[in-house]
Amino acid sequence: MINISETAQAHFRKLIEREATPGLGVRLSAVHAGTSRADVRLEFADSGELLGDEWAIDCEGFTLWLDAPSVPYLDGADIDYEARATGGQLQIRAPKIKGEAPPEAASLVERVRWVVENDVNPQLAQHRGHVTVQEVTADGVVVLRFGGGCHGCGLVDVTLKQGIEKTLMDKVPGVTAVRDATDHDTGDAPYMPRDVA
Repeated sequence: MINISETAQAHFRKLIEREATPGLGVRLSAVHAGTSRADVRLEFADSGELLGDEWAIDCEGFTLWLDAPSVPYLDGADIDYEARATGGQLQIRAPKIKGEAPPEAASLVERVRWVVENDVNPQLAQHRGHVTVQEVTADGVVVLRFGGGCHGCGLVDVTLKQGIEKTLMDKVPGVTAVRDATDHDTGDAPYMPRDVA
């Protein structure tokens, strides 16, 4: 289920020993699981702080408690600690934390939303922007609304045609076109003002 390297276990033991609290363990949970913002939370926990539905993973000298709702997202995770001259780095790799792409048999809307949340929006976030799916028509036209730095941006047409439309048409069979339903004249914090672009 979860692979915890010997070096990671030794690191946790050392941290727990410093706390000098009997019965102290480590709790691991997924935050924003199933989304592009997914991350892990690792914290000390003693038995009095547990909800009772956690999964217990017995390690040498401590228990790793796995938050029950996080189990499907953290299944197959690897936890490792790499010692370095300047300290060390704990690495947690959880390949399922962002969820799993819907199967080809899923609806066009589900597949479009997955690609928008996991491929398109992380790219747009670099410019403080995002899109939401307003509609997917019966003939495969995806209608989007831009927000954040994309709302009112002078390069939104390039982003739409060369970025988003290309990505959706490549990754989601059935998408025929992508349209913008945003009134860009109302944007108040564009990444690139329209009069500059």
